[in-house]
Amino acid sequence: MLDVSDDVRAEIGDEEADLLLAGETAPGSYDCTSCRTPGDSERERTSTVLFVGEETAVLAFAHAGCIPSQVVTVSEEQLQGAVASITGETSVAGHAAPSPAAADVPRSEPGGQAVLGITSGLVLLDGTLYPALVVEPTAPIARPGTTGPGDDFLPLLIEQGFIPVTDTAEVPSPLAGWSVLLAGGQLHAVLQPGADGSGQVAWWQAHQALSVTEGWRTEVNKTKRVLVYAAPVGSIGQQPREDLLRDALDKAAASGKLVAASMPLAGT
Repeated sequence: MLDVSDDVRAEIGDEEADLLLAGETAPGSYDCTSCRTPGDSERERTSTVLFVGEETAVLAFAHAGCIPSQVVTVSEEQLQGAVASITGETSVAGHAAPSPAAADVPRSEPGGQAVLGITSGLVLLDGTLYPALVVEPTAPIARPGTTGPGDDFLPLLIEQGFIPVTDTAEVPSPLAGWSVLLAGGQLHAVLQPGADGSGQVAWWQAHQALSVTEGWRTEVNKTKRVLVYAAPVGSIGQQPREDLLRDALDKAAASGKLVAASMPLAGT
């Protein structure tokens, strides 16, 4: 009942993969790394999910209906936080993984790594609550290799597949290859496809895992998807209530300063 993808097999080796499939090292009962509810690899289809850092790899397990078997590349710091949150349901081994290229990291004036602020909240679309994240930089974003003075944050995201929002009542289109990573019910990263097409890398990652509300976790466990909105610096701001956040999104969309995408939930 265990699924081991080709990517996971390539990382852990044929011997370990075969032991898993034979049930010798399978977890039996586990807490799903996505929805955090109990699972049983002997009675229901179970995915192996390998989180890979610079020096460490963590093998976790999830209901196959929640997320498929896959390899997810994350920072070593982030991975250690995930290890702490899922102790008892993972195995850890030494591993080397490539870091994302500098060109994949958004840049802010005058050239350092951009700081992307992120806010979680629930948005009501056509009578249905959706878990959402709103991303806003703390400074204008320059295109990699340039020094500005323009703000290329939205054009860069549109090139990645985000869609300009003209009507905030519509559910954003899915964005292939991207996902939102939770660990232990906390927000760790927004993941994008790797430059070489092998696995995912962190587009945004938390220095420390961010807490989300119980309501947000409840809805994301229902939808298995997250709506990700992005706007240039100064467009949204820190809003203390979800109704004010929605008003700010409406205003940003009306002024042509909002893009969005729908992403699947991944991770622990």
